[in-house]
Parts: sequence; structure tokens; C-alpha cells
Amino acid sequence: VQLQASGGGLVRAGDSLRLSCAISRQTFSGAHIAWFRQAPGKEREFVAAIRLPDNHKNYVESVLGRFTVSRDNAKSSVYLQMNSLKPGDTAVYYCARRGSPLNIGSVRRADLYNYWGQGTLVTVSS
Repeated sequence: VQLQASGGGLVRAGDSLRLSCAISRQTFSGAHIAWFRQAPGKEREFVAAIRLPDNHKNYVESVLGRFTVSRDNAKSSVYLQMNSLKPGDTAVYYCARRGSPLNIGSVRRADLYNYWGQGTLVTVSS
């Protein structure tokens, strides 16, 4: 299983970015895909997730209304559209995969995801 995150960069507060997570095609279905982030000196934090069998989505409260997670089955990819970015969003963003769906109470647990991408850096200047 391979995951490859991309799309990070340096932007100003208020700008938008779209992160992409390309996933091995044969492992795309039936999975739970999540985005986490880790800022310097901080623990890894759950950002958003999409449950592929039913497209159910979850978000951390701090990104509600600004970030949107989506999928493209044809490209075996999951995206994180980030709007109205803030300096506090600065972090390395990782996509992660679990081979089976998670319930709502567990979706934010990083230890339940089996595979991780390499991370892409998002820097938001004020």
C-alpha cells in the first residue's frame, strides 16, 4: 500500500490550497482515509477523514467550514481543500489509510491507521 501526499506550499493568511493523497488503486475501496497534521513542537493532530464505503466525513472543530475532504475514485485519490487558511494551520500534513472503516468514536486515533504518506508542508504567513 502506498500513499503519496502532495500540494503543500507557502501561502498567505486567507489563501487556499488543495492537498492530494494518491493511493494504490487496489487498496482504495473499503478504506478509511484521514488527514493529520503536525506543527513544530506539537503532537500529531487529526484534521479530517472520509469513510470510503459511504462517503461519511469527519472534521476537527477548528477546520469546520474551511476545509473539505473529498475523493476521486477514478484517480484513487483523496483531497483536502483548505480555504481561509490561518497561520495556525501551518504544519506538515499527512494522509493515512486504514483498510477497514472506523466508527465515529475512533476516526481521530492516529494509532488505528496502518499506512501513512510522507507528509507535505503547509506554511501560512500572516
